Amino acid sequence: MTIELLLPLVVIFLLGAISPGPSLAIVLRNSAHGGRRHGVLTGLGHGLGFGVYAFLAALGFAAAIAASDTAIQILRGLGIVLLIYLGYVYAKSAISGSQQNSHSASNVSSSDRSGLVEGALVAILNPKILAWMLAIYAPFIDSDMRVPELLGIAAIGLVIDGTWYISVATFLTSGNRSEKLRSNARKIDGVMATLMFVFVGVLIVDLL
Repeated sequence: MTIELLLPLVVIFLLGAISPGPSLAIVLRNSAHGGRRHGVLTGLGHGLGFGVYAFLAALGFAAAIAASDTAIQILRGLGIVLLIYLGYVYAKSAISGSQQNSHSASNVSSSDRSGLVEGALVAILNPKILAWMLAIYAPFIDSDMRVPELLGIAAIGLVIDGTWYISVATFLTSGNRSEKLRSNARKIDGVMATLMFVFVGVLIVDLL
């Protein structure tokens, strides 16, 4: 992999990671409720999901999905269902005021798994990432690239994306910011629920 290819890809992956959207919202919310560990694992899950997407896009599977109206509609539909579910959960939490200030060992383990799953799902079921992959990332992929090279490119995307969201979770839970997040957890849930439903509206408009 030449430096001429590597540098643009790093910039592209970084810009994709820092752009605001459902991913950032979920990392923020999980950091507020579950603390640094939960937020970091959510970021890790998103990085893993993004890495899988990057590899599939490099192989051309994303283009095949995009070429099928049925496949893209199913992807968008699943994304809408996920966002509606998260919006419901966040709204319920905001209304009831339930906060995860303390956990048993089993609850922590369950929370960790849910953070990983949420992070991965919001990456994989986000059709905006698919469109971004096809428009910006795919042109850097040559048809004669071998699988190890494609895996290397996907790994770069995974590391950059995961590192960004892990850094966000770490920053949000450093110092007195952690206590501020916890004290405003209900407000954050309300905002996050609203954002989830806004994202749902955007996806529905795209379907029309």
